[in-house]
Amino acid sequence: MTQPSWRERVRPAEFLGLSAVFALFIGVVVLLTTRELDLALIFLCIGFIVALAVIAMLALAAKPNDDEQHELDESDKPRGH
Repeated sequence: MTQPSWRERVRPAEFLGLSAVFALFIGVVVLLTTRELDLALIFLCIGFIVALAVIAMLALAAKPNDDEQHELDESDKPRGH
């Protein structure tokens, strides 16, 4: 069994981080427009879940072609001196 590459191991953290940024933006916009913290937290949580679902679905839909896969494999190889 092959070990997953560094890129494959970090990908879930990328999705969570990007979703958190989107959710934070939504929460701040709602907080600044309504001045209600409860409503802003609700929208922040909903925004995080929706952003995570959308990003995950887009990631599943996008598959690299042969040239892109070759470049990804080349970049994951360790570089020696």
